[in-house]
Amino acid sequence: MHRLFLSFALILSALASHAAPLSGSNFEKYTTGKTLYFRENGQVYGAERYLPGRRVEWSFLDGQCKQGEWYEQNGAICFVYEDRPEPQCWEFEKTSTGLRATFLGGSQSTELYEAEQIDEPLHCVGPQIGV
Repeated sequence: MHRLFLSFALILSALASHAAPLSGSNFEKYTTGKTLYFRENGQVYGAERYLPGRRVEWSFLDGQCKQGEWYEQNGAICFVYEDRPEPQCWEFEKTSTGLRATFLGGSQSTELYEAEQIDEPLHCVGPQIGV
């Protein structure tokens, strides 16, 4: 009986570690007006500013920012950017420590975790101008 209880507890724990994906409206409520910093494997990956109207601004924190927008499609949150019009779709889950984003598609599995949340814009240096 003790083993059965332990097995049941482990299953519940595993299920609890994966929350349901956020809907577009819940993602919008959570992110609008914020800048979220994301990490991958413990390292800073980049940051995104979420603007009204489902507009975004992304940076790999190199001073260069890309404008884009997001939309919900088949339960995923998909992003398109000015320099990359093909959609990049992610599944977002709200965890006890912030968002977890799982990339949908491609051969590599990418998971990003919210590292920090601020109410300030990204630092963008602007477009490079040739000589």
